[in-house]
Amino acid sequence: ISSFSSSLGSGSGSGNSNSNSNSRSMSNYVIQRDNGLIIVSPKNEADQSGLVVLSHGLGDTGEGLSDVAENMARQLPHLKFILPTAPTQPVTMNMGMSMPSWYDITGLDERSNENCKGIEQSKKTIEDILKKEHETTKLPYSRMLLAGFSQGGALSLFTGMQLPEKLAGIVMMSAYLPAASKFSITPGLEDTPIFHCHGTADPLVQYAMATKTQQQVTAKGAVNYELKPYAGMGHTVSMEELADVRDCLAKVLPPDDTCKIVLKDPSEMSVKELRAAIRKAGLGQKAVGLMEKSEFVKLLKEHREG
Repeated sequence: ISSFSSSLGSGSGSGNSNSNSNSRSMSNYVIQRDNGLIIVSPKNEADQSGLVVLSHGLGDTGEGLSDVAENMARQLPHLKFILPTAPTQPVTMNMGMSMPSWYDITGLDERSNENCKGIEQSKKTIEDILKKEHETTKLPYSRMLLAGFSQGGALSLFTGMQLPEKLAGIVMMSAYLPAASKFSITPGLEDTPIFHCHGTADPLVQYAMATKTQQQVTAKGAVNYELKPYAGMGHTVSMEELADVRDCLAKVLPPDDTCKIVLKDPSEMSVKELRAAIRKAGLGQKAVGLMEKSEFVKLLKEHREG
């Protein structure tokens, strides 16, 4: 199902994120491209108290949603956004052409929608991102949210409601339930907030598919599923929709100092770790001329303490 596109300047997706390993510092956030992930995080890592994993649609890459993540980060500076890119693989519906895809799509009808080869592997990819964040920063799963556009939103729903741990919520844009016969909600996750945004004029994932998804997921036990229609909107997003998504994130992931991530003490870091943390924080210029480990430790500590 087609890649993310809108008039919001969200980028077309260059497909180069896999080869980049750099960081760029903005006003209150830092952008990193590393091992196929785009990471938009608070400039001061210690300010993070929530995580959003934002997954793109068919044929796109994480780059296609980077502007959306950056705009959200400006308004919600306590959140970190991770944008993965799907593996490139043949897609049956698109005449077998290879493109970034979270799973194979054989057609748009309900029967074809059961054939989602590769979805379990992509589900594990998202699970691994959440697990790594939890293990390295001690951020609770209850402070994490899955979001996505089209196929990425479908994957977010399929993954988020079947995890062993309950998330803060799931946001779907122009999405649907894939592989419904394989889908079941983990006991205890029934009241996970699901916010589903969908255009009434969507020619690809028709609005009827959105209402069908709500019915199916509710029948499986979900009790907190909101489907919001956007009159006349096609297979894209609008400023109104993104404002609603932002409000949803602010509601289910408000700033919470008690959930701020746990960072490794700079004095316990190796010089290599210190250099990486300093680059990530956009402190490269301030580190010019520093030679001793103690100087790097001091610079990073002062930054974290504000």
